[in-house]
Amino acid sequence: MNIHGVLLLNPLLSPSYGLIVWTLLAFLTILFLLKKFAWKPILNALSEREESIQNALDSAKKAKEEMASLQADNEKILNEAKAERDKLLKEGREMKDAIIAEAKSKAQKEGERLMAISRENIHNEKMAAITELKNQVATLSLEIAERILKEELSSQEKQKTLVKALLDDVNLN
Repeated sequence: MNIHGVLLLNPLLSPSYGLIVWTLLAFLTILFLLKKFAWKPILNALSEREESIQNALDSAKKAKEEMASLQADNEKILNEAKAERDKLLKEGREMKDAIIAEAKSKAQKEGERLMAISRENIHNEKMAAITELKNQVATLSLEIAERILKEELSSQEKQKTLVKALLDDVNLN
């Protein structure tokens, strides 16, 4: 069978003019009805859909800008916090150094004061010891002199000689 034979057997493959007219008429009627009743709602729905997509894109862009702004603010706050931390650490170190220096100074002054007190105590004890020694030497000297005088003045003649010598000495002065 050739192509002409197939076309003759199937009327849809070789349409007649009447079928073309009726098909065209049905198409135009459906087109008119769609334009009259469905075209505007479809276009409105597409327009609304396009608008909602655009709003979503705008919102996403705005959110992205806000995120960038927040990120910049966060970095700024982080940098400020780091600067504040560094400042506090520096102040802490300075305060520690000042406290240590003050403690050293106080310790040195206290040491010097204690040394002065110790020197004074040593001097006072030395003077007390010297005074004690002088007193003991004087006591011993008096005891020795007393013993010597007792021995020297044990006889009457020695006493007279001593009195005479003292009177001569007093008269000469």
